[in-house]
Amino acid sequence: MRWFIVPLKFQGAGIARQLIQQAVGFCQDRGYPKIYLWTFEGLNAARRVYEKSGFRLCEEHNVAQWGQQIREQKFELGLGS
Repeated sequence: MRWFIVPLKFQGAGIARQLIQQAVGFCQDRGYPKIYLWTFEGLNAARRVYEKSGFRLCEEHNVAQWGQQIREQKFELGLGS
């Protein structure tokens, strides 16, 4: 998944949680041992969705992107076997 954006008028309705569950289920069905996603610091509502879905922060670093310095964050979810 490259972008994960829910329009503002639909935020808070559980759509993000459902989309993450579908994406994780897709990966589990195909036997992937783990999955990861990149985001950046400050997207707190999104981070809560990721963490409630079992993703854990595993890496952070500062980068120049979109004309400014941001703190990229990598979240990972182990899917087991």
